[in-house]
Amino acid sequence: MAMKTGGDSDEVMSEINVTPLVDVMLVLVIVFLVTAPLLTQSMNVNLPKTGAVAASDDSQSTPIGIDAQGRIVLDKTEIAGLAELEAKLRERVQQNPEGLYIVHADQAVSYAVVAKVLAAAHKAGVNRLSLATVQE
Repeated sequence: MAMKTGGDSDEVMSEINVTPLVDVMLVLVIVFLVTAPLLTQSMNVNLPKTGAVAASDDSQSTPIGIDAQGRIVLDKTEIAGLAELEAKLRERVQQNPEGLYIVHADQAVSYAVVAKVLAAAHKAGVNRLSLATVQE
């Protein structure tokens, strides 16, 4: 779209006015900046329920229990804290590197506690770790 400039000359102005384009882009940026935090805050997360899962046939599994108060039990022995859990697991991993450990966590336990137990098991060198669930 060429425009004629004023005056007697027959020159054509070939510049595009980008001001409206910049205005529209700035409005879009502002809209995205305002709506982006709202999308993450209103996200509803529904964790999946377990269906029929094949049971493990490994009879040599070691249970790690976490009760509603956050107390940790390793194979029927109460553990004082995460450091002790890591040390006991490290000993067991040295004896049996391919051992299976199953975490039995009460549903009232916070996710943070379960995550800390999983991290301690990982630091101890546990390679085979499962979470126990109830089939519905």
